[in-house]
Amino acid sequence: MEYRLLGRSGCVVSTFALGTMTFGAESDEEEASAQFGRYLEAGGNLIDTADVYAGGLSEEIVGRLVSARPASAREELVVATKGRFPIGRGPNNRGLSRKHLSAALDASLGRLRLDTIDLYQVHAYDPLTPLEETLRFLDDAVSAGKIRYVGLSNFTAWQLQKAVSLAELRGLSVPVSLQPQYNLLVRELEWEIIPACADAGLGLLPWSPLGGGWLTGKYKRDKRPSGRTRLGENPERGVEGYDRRNPLERTWEVLGALERVAKARGASMAQVALAWLVDRPTVSSVILGARTLAQLEDDLGAADLHLSAEETAELDGASAPYTADYPYGGPGTDQRAREIAGE
Repeated sequence: MEYRLLGRSGCVVSTFALGTMTFGAESDEEEASAQFGRYLEAGGNLIDTADVYAGGLSEEIVGRLVSARPASAREELVVATKGRFPIGRGPNNRGLSRKHLSAALDASLGRLRLDTIDLYQVHAYDPLTPLEETLRFLDDAVSAGKIRYVGLSNFTAWQLQKAVSLAELRGLSVPVSLQPQYNLLVRELEWEIIPACADAGLGLLPWSPLGGGWLTGKYKRDKRPSGRTRLGENPERGVEGYDRRNPLERTWEVLGALERVAKARGASMAQVALAWLVDRPTVSSVILGARTLAQLEDDLGAADLHLSAEETAELDGASAPYTADYPYGGPGTDQRAREIAGE
């Protein structure tokens, strides 16, 4: 396992994180324990959870697994969780208000059996709460020793830039990371969000790196998945006739390139997809979310895999999202470019 800094902070994290959304849901405690042990054995140190995963059960399981480690081993772990989404029925049991986050943070500390959470991430933007209220609460929590670093999740570029600028202006704890969805099938954040992260010094912690299982190769063109998936599959729409703007057609193109690179490398498609992602600009750590130990074992095979420039170019070309001319296509990009040149 390799290690990198978490954004602009001095905190060191492994390039692959253990995502625990399945803990207590698709993975029982015995399975979770097996994944946890194998991940640590591979050299991983970043554990990611959230208060809403399995209704809080994920945090409880993580808390038991972490507390069972020797004190010296616990010190090596970086535990991350999130707050924002509903933990009850009342109108104040959601959002990024001081009232909700105060209760959510204390509850997470209790479930995790920790005095301090290493990385506390706000799970999404809240349009109803003044951003300064949220940032002041997080800064107070840092001062109180309840959290060490502040992170964001699912923020757009303008939202994260506003959060960083406001924190800097007010002298508050500045976010060090952003957790977005990012993979070979979801690259639109390269237009604005990743440049904003690079400018502000935020490290990326991508979730869903395998596109909900699509990038493992388990779905085939001649056997469509049942139901409507979040990647654009519509069972009522045929797949005949290529259209680069059709999300499903682009998916098949990406899977074809991924399969070619994987076969040439002697690696699984999942490993190649993870290797492509972990070496993208501003990525600090990629979150692995496995249901079974076997899936995690395969994912960990990407820990020492780095693609060549040619392999990366093939995947980049196949996965490039459709872009209109303006503002992110050629003409729009050219208008924002500048070179030093005379008459």
